[in-house]
Amino acid sequence: MLRQYVHQFGQKLVRRQRLRPREGPEKRTARRLNTLDLIALGLGGTLGNGMYILVGEVSVYEAGPAIIICYLLAGLSTLLSGLCYADYVTMGQLCAFITGWNLILSYVMGTACVSRAWSAAFDSLIGNHISQAFRKFSLNVPYFLATYADFLHWAWYFFALGLVLLLTGLLFLGARESTLVNKVFTGLNLLVLSFTILSGFIKGDPHNWKLMEEDYRLATSGSSDTYSLGPLGSGGFLPFGFEGILQGAATCVYAFVGFDVIATTGKEVQNPRRSIPLGIVITIFIGFLAYFGVSAALTLMVPYYQIQPQSPLLQAFLHVGWNPARYVVAVGTLCALTSSLLGTMFTMPRLIYVMAEDGLTLFSHLVCALILAVLALLLELIDLVYLVSIGTLLAYSLVAFSVLVLRYQPEQNFSKNEKKDDEIDISQWEASPSEPASEAGTSRTLKTLWFPTSTTPTVKSGQIVYGCAFLLVLLLIILSLVLAQWPSQVFSGDPMLTTVAVLLLLLITGVMAIIWRQPQDPTPLHFKVPALPVLPLVSIFVNIYLMIQMTSRTWAQFGIWMVIGFAIYFGYGIRHSLENSEQHPAASAFQTLDKNIPGAESS
Repeated sequence: MLRQYVHQFGQKLVRRQRLRPREGPEKRTARRLNTLDLIALGLGGTLGNGMYILVGEVSVYEAGPAIIICYLLAGLSTLLSGLCYADYVTMGQLCAFITGWNLILSYVMGTACVSRAWSAAFDSLIGNHISQAFRKFSLNVPYFLATYADFLHWAWYFFALGLVLLLTGLLFLGARESTLVNKVFTGLNLLVLSFTILSGFIKGDPHNWKLMEEDYRLATSGSSDTYSLGPLGSGGFLPFGFEGILQGAATCVYAFVGFDVIATTGKEVQNPRRSIPLGIVITIFIGFLAYFGVSAALTLMVPYYQIQPQSPLLQAFLHVGWNPARYVVAVGTLCALTSSLLGTMFTMPRLIYVMAEDGLTLFSHLVCALILAVLALLLELIDLVYLVSIGTLLAYSLVAFSVLVLRYQPEQNFSKNEKKDDEIDISQWEASPSEPASEAGTSRTLKTLWFPTSTTPTVKSGQIVYGCAFLLVLLLIILSLVLAQWPSQVFSGDPMLTTVAVLLLLLITGVMAIIWRQPQDPTPLHFKVPALPVLPLVSIFVNIYLMIQMTSRTWAQFGIWMVIGFAIYFGYGIRHSLENSEQHPAASAFQTLDKNIPGAESS
């Protein structure tokens, strides 16, 4: 009885949605978006808070001038994940829910960050008078909450409400019209960023990349009480060492959140096979160039320990004596945050809808709005950024894992006589009559690891890939922990740690080779990730390694978010899923984020 219950419970966790045509007439969406529209939409969501707020936080406290390397590593991680997004298929109900729940975290916290950025930018324009006035209302709260509640944020809710209603009306006009407005705001934002980059290289001082303790003492003696100085670290270009770069790279992942809006536009795109992968890659590349240029200009104009994290670009122009230029930056801030908010509003309702359509969430809008209001009031802005980064990295890893596993699974063919659920049936992981490998003994089973019996995926080969993929993730986690905890010992040749690292690499290579030998699903897709299984595994490793760099406070806050998600899933979603109901045979849109959306029928 217990074994049967565990078996049925396991089937629910790995159950995938059946691909069936929807019954009844289906409304066709007009395909009006081209590649340029997608790039503008992606850049609008990417070049927002990460440009005008995050660059200051990372420069002051985590990386100094080496922030440009942080953006390089974060951009690499995002590019690998972006390629997987264009070929994304969920591997099961639980995996799909965790991915969607963390994407909601990214959008909800991103919206909270935008709200905080609005108040910070406005406050900076008027000389920080409001923040100084509200410091008298400082609350006696735990250390992990904001030093004073952002009461100014609540005042901005009234302005934000009008802006949201305006953008909502714009979205009702259609994807083409909303992307046109987004292109205007994004274009203005890019002009302001170009002006900032040129100004930085004109007014910048290369000595700011070589600051030492003597410079810090001079800055301390000549500073006013308006802004406190950040830490010096060890000075130079790498003031916080290699560890600071890694922690900064993990934080900078937040800067690239927003490109995934492109993956949700497949039904409005004229040529999704070409436009979606190209739009994702170009968006990430342009975003990296913009972040690289602005962060370099900022750290050249201002010593990294004198950067004002809440409004780094505005204060940078004040530092070099270009006071009128801060109004130009203010225009860029307004355009960037508006575009970011538009991108979030474009994507989040679709994500929540397809999850709710499948029955996986209950009162999702209410839960998200409540969490948004509470966290935006109490948490520091950088804590919101950390939450978005860690949730995004986990979602990226699950996407890459899904692409890795399901490319090697047999094609799903469903008929009326088949079972109604459990497309990945655990009981079928035993050899079928047409696959007598298990009956031939252990030797033949081991032989099939390197010499598959079929040129197309079978249940047996799919089972092999599942096992190898889970083993690889475990090995990558262990390797990441070793490299994160003892990096200097490993690379300096410590006998024990170096041997462990080499053995892990050999095991990873061997297991990866087994996956490589298995047959892939020949079903044509609009886009397929190249270099399987290497590219998804590299993406998973980079994401895991960056997640390990997060602080214990961030992990605790993220754990609370995941507990809430699992409570919703196990308390409601797993029992009310569309696949658990015999009255709803139509396929859910959340079965894929790409195969169903970007892979829609041609117009």
